[in-house]
Amino acid sequence: MTHEREPGRRGVPVGERRGPEEFPEEHAVWEDRTRIFLQPVAAPSILGLFGLATALMMVGAWMAGWYGTGVSPVLLSPFVFMFSGLAQFLAGMWSYRARDGLATAVHGTWGSFWLAFGLLYLLTGVGAFPVVLTPVVGVSNPSFGFWFVALCVITGLTALAALGRNMGMAALLIVLSVGAGFTAAGFWSGAVWPVRIGGWLFVISSVIALYAAAAMLMEDTFGRTILPLGKYRAAANIPGRRAHRPLEYPYGQPGVRIGQ
Repeated sequence: MTHEREPGRRGVPVGERRGPEEFPEEHAVWEDRTRIFLQPVAAPSILGLFGLATALMMVGAWMAGWYGTGVSPVLLSPFVFMFSGLAQFLAGMWSYRARDGLATAVHGTWGSFWLAFGLLYLLTGVGAFPVVLTPVVGVSNPSFGFWFVALCVITGLTALAALGRNMGMAALLIVLSVGAGFTAAGFWSGAVWPVRIGGWLFVISSVIALYAAAAMLMEDTFGRTILPLGKYRAAANIPGRRAHRPLEYPYGQPGVRIGQ
Protein backbone atom coordinates (compact mmCIF):
# COMPACT_ATOMS: atom_id res chain seq x y z
CA MET A 1 0.00 0.00 0.00
CA THR A 2 1.39 3.36 -0.97
CA HIS A 3 0.78 6.64 0.79
CA GLU A 4 0.07 9.90 -1.01
CA ARG A 5 2.79 12.38 -0.19
CA GLU A 6 2.29 16.07 0.52
CA PRO A 7 4.32 18.38 -1.67
CA GLY A 8 7.13 19.95 0.27
CA ARG A 9 6.93 17.37 3.06
CA ARG A 10 9.57 14.73 2.56
CA GLY A 11 7.96 11.35 3.21
CA VAL A 12 5.02 12.58 5.31
CA PRO A 13 1.74 10.77 4.48
CA VAL A 14 -1.44 12.83 4.14
CA GLY A 15 -3.23 13.13 7.49
CA GLU A 16 0.03 12.81 9.46
CA ARG A 17 0.87 16.49 9.82
CA ARG A 18 3.66 17.26 12.20
CA GLY A 19 4.66 20.38 14.09
CA PRO A 20 7.54 22.74 13.29
CA GLU A 21 9.81 20.89 15.68
CA GLU A 22 9.80 17.95 13.25
CA PHE A 23 11.06 20.11 10.39
CA PRO A 24 12.94 23.04 11.91
CA GLU A 25 14.65 23.99 8.65
CA GLU A 26 11.43 24.10 6.64
CA HIS A 27 9.65 26.02 9.40
CA ALA A 28 12.44 28.58 9.48
CA VAL A 29 12.13 29.12 5.72
CA TRP A 30 8.40 29.91 5.97
CA GLU A 31 8.87 32.01 9.09
CA ASP A 32 11.48 34.11 7.31
CA ARG A 33 9.00 34.71 4.47
CA THR A 34 6.21 35.98 6.73
CA ARG A 35 5.11 39.50 5.80
CA ILE A 36 2.61 41.84 7.45
CA PHE A 37 0.84 44.46 5.34
CA LEU A 38 -0.71 47.30 7.32
CA GLN A 39 -3.45 49.45 5.82
CA PRO A 40 -4.57 51.94 8.48
CA VAL A 41 -8.01 53.48 7.97
CA ALA A 42 -8.97 56.79 9.58
CA ALA A 43 -12.47 57.06 11.04
CA PRO A 44 -14.67 57.45 7.92
CA SER A 45 -17.46 59.02 9.99
CA ILE A 46 -15.43 62.22 10.32
CA LEU A 47 -15.92 62.96 6.63
CA GLY A 48 -19.37 61.37 6.55
CA LEU A 49 -20.74 63.44 9.42
CA PHE A 50 -19.33 66.68 8.02
CA GLY A 51 -21.01 65.91 4.70
CA LEU A 52 -24.30 65.02 6.40
CA ALA A 53 -24.19 68.14 8.57
CA THR A 54 -23.64 70.39 5.55
CA ALA A 55 -26.68 69.09 3.63
CA LEU A 56 -28.91 69.09 6.70
CA MET A 57 -27.94 72.67 7.48
CA MET A 58 -28.48 74.04 3.96
CA VAL A 59 -31.58 72.04 3.03
CA GLY A 60 -33.05 72.15 6.54
CA ALA A 61 -32.77 75.94 6.77
CA TRP A 62 -34.50 76.23 3.39
CA MET A 63 -37.27 73.86 4.50
CA ALA A 64 -37.69 75.85 7.73
CA GLY A 65 -38.28 79.00 5.65
CA TRP A 66 -35.18 80.85 6.82
CA TYR A 67 -34.08 81.81 3.32
CA GLY A 68 -34.59 81.21 -0.38
CA THR A 69 -37.40 80.49 -2.78
CA GLY A 70 -38.73 77.46 -4.61
CA VAL A 71 -35.68 77.42 -6.92
CA SER A 72 -33.09 77.47 -4.10
CA PRO A 73 -32.56 73.67 -4.21
CA VAL A 74 -31.42 74.05 -7.84
CA LEU A 75 -28.59 76.30 -6.65
CA LEU A 76 -27.76 73.94 -3.78
CA SER A 77 -27.87 70.77 -5.90
CA PRO A 78 -24.25 70.58 -7.14
CA PHE A 79 -22.89 71.05 -3.63
CA VAL A 80 -25.36 68.59 -2.12
CA PHE A 81 -24.53 66.09 -4.86
CA MET A 82 -20.75 66.27 -4.44
CA PHE A 83 -19.99 66.95 -0.78
CA SER A 84 -23.03 65.68 1.04
CA GLY A 85 -23.84 62.93 -1.46
CA LEU A 86 -20.66 61.54 -2.99
CA ALA A 87 -18.36 62.25 -0.04
CA GLN A 88 -20.76 60.74 2.48
CA PHE A 89 -21.44 57.73 0.29
CA LEU A 90 -17.69 57.09 -0.01
CA ALA A 91 -17.42 57.42 3.77
CA GLY A 92 -20.04 54.69 4.01
CA MET A 93 -18.00 52.38 1.78
CA TRP A 94 -14.84 53.10 3.77
CA SER A 95 -16.82 52.37 6.94
CA TYR A 96 -17.60 48.95 5.47
CA ARG A 97 -13.87 48.37 5.09
CA ALA A 98 -13.31 49.56 8.66
CA ARG A 99 -15.91 46.99 9.87
CA ASP A 100 -18.21 49.71 11.16
CA GLY A 101 -21.70 48.46 10.39
CA LEU A 102 -23.48 51.43 11.96
CA ALA A 103 -21.52 54.03 9.98
CA THR A 104 -21.93 51.96 6.80
CA ALA A 105 -25.71 52.01 7.18
CA VAL A 106 -25.98 55.70 8.10
CA HIS A 107 -23.58 57.14 5.52
CA GLY A 108 -24.52 54.68 2.79
CA THR A 109 -28.24 55.45 3.19
CA TRP A 110 -28.07 59.21 3.54
CA GLY A 111 -25.20 59.57 1.07
CA SER A 112 -27.29 57.79 -1.56
CA PHE A 113 -30.27 60.01 -0.78
CA TRP A 114 -28.27 63.23 -1.13
CA LEU A 115 -26.84 61.99 -4.42
CA ALA A 116 -30.38 61.47 -5.70
CA PHE A 117 -31.56 64.80 -4.23
CA GLY A 118 -28.77 66.70 -5.95
CA LEU A 119 -29.27 64.84 -9.22
CA LEU A 120 -33.02 65.55 -9.19
CA TYR A 121 -32.58 69.30 -8.94
CA LEU A 122 -29.59 69.29 -11.31
CA LEU A 123 -31.78 67.68 -13.98
CA THR A 124 -34.53 70.16 -13.18
CA GLY A 125 -32.13 73.06 -13.56
CA VAL A 126 -31.03 71.98 -17.06
CA GLY A 127 -34.59 71.25 -18.14
CA ALA A 128 -34.19 67.47 -18.31
CA PHE A 129 -36.80 66.83 -15.60
CA PRO A 130 -40.40 68.13 -15.65
CA VAL A 131 -40.74 71.13 -13.37
CA VAL A 132 -44.32 70.16 -12.50
CA LEU A 133 -43.03 66.98 -10.84
CA THR A 134 -40.38 68.74 -8.77
CA PRO A 135 -41.13 68.73 -5.00
CA VAL A 136 -42.45 72.06 -3.72
CA VAL A 137 -43.13 72.93 -0.07
CA GLY A 138 -46.86 73.22 0.44
CA VAL A 139 -47.76 71.00 -2.52
CA SER A 140 -48.70 67.34 -2.03
CA ASN A 141 -46.12 64.98 -3.53
CA PRO A 142 -46.58 61.49 -2.01
CA SER A 143 -43.94 59.95 -4.29
CA PHE A 144 -41.27 62.24 -2.87
CA GLY A 145 -42.65 62.04 0.64
CA PHE A 146 -42.45 58.25 0.63
CA TRP A 147 -38.64 58.45 0.42
CA PHE A 148 -38.61 60.24 3.76
CA VAL A 149 -40.78 57.48 5.19
CA ALA A 150 -38.03 54.99 4.31
CA LEU A 151 -35.36 57.33 5.67
CA CYS A 152 -37.34 57.74 8.90
CA VAL A 153 -37.58 53.98 9.44
CA ILE A 154 -33.95 53.16 8.54
CA THR A 155 -32.58 56.07 10.58
CA GLY A 156 -34.72 55.01 13.53
CA LEU A 157 -33.26 51.51 13.39
CA THR A 158 -29.72 52.89 13.27
CA ALA A 159 -30.58 55.09 16.26
CA LEU A 160 -31.47 51.98 18.26
CA ALA A 161 -28.18 50.39 17.21
CA ALA A 162 -26.26 53.56 18.13
CA LEU A 163 -27.46 53.24 21.74
CA GLY A 164 -24.90 50.45 22.03
CA ARG A 165 -22.07 52.81 21.08
CA ASN A 166 -22.52 56.31 22.50
CA MET A 167 -25.27 58.80 23.27
CA GLY A 168 -23.94 61.38 20.82
CA MET A 169 -24.62 59.28 17.72
CA ALA A 170 -27.89 58.03 19.18
CA ALA A 171 -29.14 61.59 19.80
CA LEU A 172 -28.18 62.63 16.26
CA LEU A 173 -30.00 59.73 14.65
CA ILE A 174 -33.11 60.06 16.85
CA VAL A 175 -33.55 63.73 15.96
CA LEU A 176 -32.79 63.00 12.31
CA SER A 177 -35.33 60.19 12.20
CA VAL A 178 -38.07 62.36 13.70
CA GLY A 179 -37.19 65.16 11.26
CA ALA A 180 -37.51 62.76 8.33
CA GLY A 181 -40.91 61.67 9.67
CA PHE A 182 -42.26 65.23 9.79
CA THR A 183 -40.85 65.93 6.33
CA ALA A 184 -42.57 62.82 4.97
CA ALA A 185 -45.88 63.94 6.48
CA GLY A 186 -45.49 67.44 5.00
CA PHE A 187 -44.75 66.39 1.44
CA TRP A 188 -47.35 63.62 1.59
CA SER A 189 -50.19 65.85 2.75
CA GLY A 190 -49.12 69.13 1.19
CA ALA A 191 -49.17 70.90 4.58
CA VAL A 192 -46.45 73.46 5.21
CA TRP A 193 -46.04 73.24 9.00
CA PRO A 194 -44.70 69.62 9.11
CA VAL A 195 -42.04 70.56 6.56
CA ARG A 196 -41.10 73.58 8.66
CA ILE A 197 -40.74 71.40 11.76
CA GLY A 198 -38.74 68.87 9.73
CA GLY A 199 -36.43 71.67 8.60
CA TRP A 200 -35.85 72.81 12.19
CA LEU A 201 -35.07 69.24 13.26
CA PHE A 202 -32.68 68.84 10.32
CA VAL A 203 -30.79 71.95 11.44
CA ILE A 204 -30.64 70.64 15.01
CA SER A 205 -29.36 67.33 13.63
CA SER A 206 -26.73 69.28 11.69
CA VAL A 207 -25.43 70.89 14.88
CA ILE A 208 -25.21 67.51 16.63
CA ALA A 209 -23.46 65.99 13.59
CA LEU A 210 -20.91 68.82 13.56
CA TYR A 211 -20.22 68.25 17.25
CA ALA A 212 -19.82 64.49 16.79
CA ALA A 213 -17.51 64.92 13.78
CA ALA A 214 -15.42 67.50 15.64
CA ALA A 215 -15.16 65.20 18.68
CA MET A 216 -13.93 62.31 16.53
CA LEU A 217 -11.51 64.56 14.63
CA MET A 218 -9.97 65.98 17.80
CA GLU A 219 -9.69 62.58 19.42
CA ASP A 220 -7.80 61.44 16.33
CA THR A 221 -5.39 64.40 16.28
CA PHE A 222 -4.82 64.82 20.02
CA GLY A 223 -4.93 61.11 20.83
CA ARG A 224 -7.32 61.69 23.72
CA THR A 225 -10.84 62.87 24.48
CA ILE A 226 -11.41 66.59 23.91
CA LEU A 227 -15.18 66.70 23.34
CA PRO A 228 -17.08 63.88 25.11
CA LEU A 229 -19.54 61.86 23.03
CA GLY A 230 -21.43 60.22 25.87
CA LYS A 231 -19.68 56.86 25.76
CA TYR A 232 -20.60 54.27 28.35
CA ARG A 233 -17.14 54.14 29.91
CA ALA A 234 -16.94 57.13 32.23
CA ALA A 235 -13.20 57.60 31.63
CA ALA A 236 -13.81 58.02 27.89
CA ASN A 237 -15.92 61.16 28.56
CA ILE A 238 -13.33 63.03 30.62
CA PRO A 239 -11.48 65.65 28.54
CA GLY A 240 -7.78 64.86 28.45
CA ARG A 241 -8.23 61.13 29.05
CA ARG A 242 -7.49 58.48 26.46
CA ALA A 243 -10.74 57.05 25.17
CA HIS A 244 -8.94 53.79 24.34
CA ARG A 245 -5.45 52.50 23.83
CA PRO A 246 -4.84 51.43 20.24
CA LEU A 247 -3.48 47.97 19.55
CA GLU A 248 -0.33 48.87 17.67
CA TYR A 249 3.40 48.31 17.43
CA PRO A 250 4.91 50.58 20.12
CA TYR A 251 7.55 52.04 17.79
CA GLY A 252 5.12 52.88 14.99
CA GLN A 253 3.95 50.92 11.99
CA PRO A 254 6.84 49.69 9.83
CA GLY A 255 6.70 51.09 6.32
CA VAL A 256 3.58 53.17 7.00
CA ARG A 257 3.47 56.90 7.57
CA ILE A 258 0.38 58.21 9.30
CA GLY A 259 -0.84 61.72 8.53
CA GLN A 260 0.27 64.26 5.97
